[in-house]
Amino acid sequence: MIDVEALTVTYGKFTAVRDLSFQVRRGELYALLGTNGAGKTSTLEVVEGHRRPASGTVRIFGESPQDRRAVRPRMGIMLQESGFSPDLTVRESVRLIGTLSGRRDDVDRVLGIAGLARKASTSVSQLSGGEKRRLDFATAVYGGPELVILDEPTTGLDIQSRDALWAAVDRLRDEGSTIVLTTHYLEDAQQRADRIGLMHEGTLHREGTVADLTRTLPSVISFTLPPGAPEPPTMGALNGGFHIETFNLQHDLHRLLVWADDTGVELRELQAGPTGLDDVFRALAAA
Repeated sequence: MIDVEALTVTYGKFTAVRDLSFQVRRGELYALLGTNGAGKTSTLEVVEGHRRPASGTVRIFGESPQDRRAVRPRMGIMLQESGFSPDLTVRESVRLIGTLSGRRDDVDRVLGIAGLARKASTSVSQLSGGEKRRLDFATAVYGGPELVILDEPTTGLDIQSRDALWAAVDRLRDEGSTIVLTTHYLEDAQQRADRIGLMHEGTLHREGTVADLTRTLPSVISFTLPPGAPEPPTMGALNGGFHIETFNLQHDLHRLLVWADDTGVELRELQAGPTGLDDVFRALAAA
């Protein structure tokens, strides 16, 4: 669906993206993540056809993203901020953007998906920030495009609205749409992405599944002990508790639990699990 090869994006003498290559496969949810200033936005602007690269090639459906007639009807885009006319109603806004995209759909159906059915006759100027994000989503998914780009889709949404949006994304995927996601909510990417590309300082630093990215760092076991408890068969005391990093989680956790059972010690606040994406980001930023 997307083929980026040796992409470089510059702003004057500053290079925002350098020799970047990655592919997005049909039907997957690909999360393009990165540290602040990593070049994600510049990359997406080229993919969306809003910016020309300094060098390299980008193909969407095998076509140049600059070929608006070939690409635009097949691609929905949810930008971080959209410039809807404040005087138009929600229904008018969706119909207008939908018509410009070249796709066809039922406006009321799309408003229902985005949770805006009750706001159909409300002017854009009267919407809350979260409602405007849902309007952005509605215009992006109008017509069921083959490719949907979601740039920070859940910013400003409450819990229920976030759940509803992800349920709508799941339905799009069931219908065959390919999703490209950028987000600062790492748990969303960790739970939903088939593959993740991690950008840092304008390049693709790592790429793979969540398991691929997290297995390079140790798993963590943490707990506290009651006063007077004997020393456990581990190292890693930290701030009155214990923090154990291990590449053999099952073995070390079993050893700890057997010790606690044999000595009759309660392991308080026990947590054990693999490294998360947030830890991968910390390691990336520190590199």
